[in-house]
Amino acid sequence: MNTKIKGQFYRGRFAPSPSGPLHFGSLTSALASYLDAKANNGEWLVRIEDIDPPREVEGSDKLILDSLVAHGMQWDKDILYQSSRSQAYEEALIQLASGALIFYCSCTNKLLKKYREKSSVGESILANGVYPGICREHSRYQSECSLRLKISNQIFLFHDAVYGLISQDLNTEVGDFILKRRDGLYAYQLAVVIDDIYQGITDIVRGVDLLDSTPRQLYLYQCLNAQAPNYKHLPLALLPDGKKLSKQTGAKALDNAKAAQNIFAALQFLGQAPPDELLSESVENLIKWGVKHWHISKITTQDTVI
Repeated sequence: MNTKIKGQFYRGRFAPSPSGPLHFGSLTSALASYLDAKANNGEWLVRIEDIDPPREVEGSDKLILDSLVAHGMQWDKDILYQSSRSQAYEEALIQLASGALIFYCSCTNKLLKKYREKSSVGESILANGVYPGICREHSRYQSECSLRLKISNQIFLFHDAVYGLISQDLNTEVGDFILKRRDGLYAYQLAVVIDDIYQGITDIVRGVDLLDSTPRQLYLYQCLNAQAPNYKHLPLALLPDGKKLSKQTGAKALDNAKAAQNIFAALQFLGQAPPDELLSESVENLIKWGVKHWHISKITTQDTVI
């Protein structure tokens, strides 16, 4: 089902981190983003978010790409690796610094923990994990500091295609957030926005675990005077104990030899109700059916144990 304004070009993306092979949860995100792009006559890009070396597993980017191909999803442009984008991230930080929107923060986790221990829940927003602005006036470089973005006092409202109207007060619920870490690595919030702008992404389909990050990213788009994309968040696949299915919780890697069964199960999870006769179809035919019958409105907000 085409949900875009006539004549408006659609470009979506799937952006996994190379911390392990794809599992069923990541398959649902990849498939939903792919089907949404193709059902809207758009392009689908793949980006490897390799900006956190300590969490990465060597060779997992190839495993991810092999799984995508085996499951019938081929990207439309060259793959972008975030590890090649340091210059773009630095240029963005310079732009933000020119507007006095970032500051150097020397606060350590140990120091912030000390502040939390001294604060009662009813007396300080720090007790809720919100950065209290301790280093806000640090405008000059200091060694072993992180870079934080100054948050304005505003409530962000946006419409998610699945979860409806979302509201977040960045000042009381988030606080000034990190764009570059103390160890010199770029934060996800910065890299994802800069690369979505660079790649011309118009629509983002991803897991609801990232819904809370969206207002921060919208604020960053605003600070950079850039057009923000449309957002569509997906329910999570859960383990029987209620934890999110993920690499960290030991989710099993996709079996590429069972790609057709995996795609059928993912279509079911996404509420698309594929008919039973598709169980005997090829991956190619399942993907074609998915594109033709795709309806984002069929996706529920209910996380599901698999």
